[in-house]
Amino acid sequence: MAGGAQAANAGEKDKGHTILEAIELSDESDDEFAYEELPDEPELHDEEEETLDDINRLLAEAKPSDGTQAAPDVDGPAKVQQRPQVIDDFFRNFLIKNGMKRSLDTFQTEWYELQQSGKFKDSELQVVPDIYTRNHGLHEEVIMLRNEVEKARQVAQTAKQSWDKFRKERDFHRMHHRRVVQEKNKLIVDLRRLKKHYEQYEPTLTELKHKYEVAMKEKMLMRLERDRFLSKVETLQKQLSQVQADTKDEPMNREEQPGETSRRSKQAPWPSDDRTNPYANSNFEAARVSDLKKSQTFKGHLGAVSRIAFHPKIPVVATACDDHTWKMWSMPEGQLVLSGEGHRDWVSGVAFHPRGSLVATTSGDFTVKIWDVAKERCKHTLTDHNQAVWACAFHDLGDFMVTCSMDQTAKAFDMQSMRCRQTFRGHVDSVNYVTFQPFSNNILTASGDKTVSMWDLRTGLCVQTFYGHANACNQAVFNKKGDTIASCDSDGIVKLWDVRVVSEYLQIDTGQHPANAACFDRSGKVLAIASGDASIKTFNVEERVFVANLEGHDDSVQDVAFEPMGDKYLLSASSDASFAMWT
Repeated sequence: MAGGAQAANAGEKDKGHTILEAIELSDESDDEFAYEELPDEPELHDEEEETLDDINRLLAEAKPSDGTQAAPDVDGPAKVQQRPQVIDDFFRNFLIKNGMKRSLDTFQTEWYELQQSGKFKDSELQVVPDIYTRNHGLHEEVIMLRNEVEKARQVAQTAKQSWDKFRKERDFHRMHHRRVVQEKNKLIVDLRRLKKHYEQYEPTLTELKHKYEVAMKEKMLMRLERDRFLSKVETLQKQLSQVQADTKDEPMNREEQPGETSRRSKQAPWPSDDRTNPYANSNFEAARVSDLKKSQTFKGHLGAVSRIAFHPKIPVVATACDDHTWKMWSMPEGQLVLSGEGHRDWVSGVAFHPRGSLVATTSGDFTVKIWDVAKERCKHTLTDHNQAVWACAFHDLGDFMVTCSMDQTAKAFDMQSMRCRQTFRGHVDSVNYVTFQPFSNNILTASGDKTVSMWDLRTGLCVQTFYGHANACNQAVFNKKGDTIASCDSDGIVKLWDVRVVSEYLQIDTGQHPANAACFDRSGKVLAIASGDASIKTFNVEERVFVANLEGHDDSVQDVAFEPMGDKYLLSASSDASFAMWT
């Protein structure tokens, strides 16, 4: 190939002569061969030019094309292309490949001498297949096929692993299905057995249900009979007492009968509005609730203690209980002073008259009873409400008393005529608590309709309604100055309202349990809250901080009250049938 290229270059330089190869001899050459100059024979030019053209054509066909060949199609099958070579190129390639340079020079010299002398025939210079090239191509094809076989083996291995994995999962799900079917069959058998077992007891249950209904009917009838007899007994006792009193005081009654009649028929006048609150400018020291500890527990009731109230003049407290009784206790010893029995259902509220001579109690039997403490007997029974009565409160002058009931109303009673003078209607749910604003004619009610309202005692009209609670309001109380309201609801939220601007200024979250009651100390700075989680939570409303959590009861705390004379101690009533003193 090198010789053909040199011959072509020489032909371009000298068009008159055709030079096949330019060989440069040096003195260092070991070859002693004597080269003789060949005569120029014109008749051989045409033949030599044709021979060189054939050689150049063959070299051009055997030589790879210039530039980068097109990349084989990766996706199609591999192709092996044969590149034909002439005999002399085959030998040259072999010698070059094995580094036989001197043999190559000798071969080229002898090859061109023989070719120029015409000793080679055209048939001997034909193109022959290159066995080495074919072997090389076949070797590459074998390597490629082996690679493909290896890839196919890897794909097969991956498929085998996936198959094994799927087979294991199939076996697992099959076993799981069998186990589920077994459990299902077992449950079906158990259900059938239980159904048969239940069918055996069904006649017995029907008979017991019938007996229970008969017993309940008999119980209700007996209760009605009992209530009727109790009413008759109470009426007879009142008649007997009245007859005895009339028999004993007959001369005196004859002399004072006109005056007494006029007094009973006379109604108390409405309180005036020009009175001032003596505590408006007072500044008491805040109660030290952080130091309070449970000192005594008093157990004298058989049910939950729902309300507790202090006597206005002497150290005595009254408690109302679900065991149908109310009791008076001397403090701080906790000795029983008086026990009131007469209500036919739970007692929900108790309150002292400002003079301390009377006690009012409310009950679930729809009545309000007025008790004479000195004579230890019921003085009067008010039956104006037609549902359970929750609470009562006396006016500071003692001439009026207000009550609230589940019948969605609050009523004002004249303590002289013992008649209802005013009915406050406006709530759409049970009225749970009622109290007076200190030294005024305003009434405060807390209702199950999530509102707290203020009413005018004389007109019976609603003065203001406070909205903001998300659940039923259990209680609402004033401080001593009468300018702040604390209302608590069943969500455990306690809201503080400023009466002067009619707005909420503080909200206290006591937790998930309901806030049953609240009470201010004398200063109005400390608020005690009776919580449903059997604890008493105390807050400093002036600094807006939590002070202490008093724990000691076994059940929900229903009511709480500070000692009114000097905040010396705190009393709490609980559903665990006891009330406790904290000092």
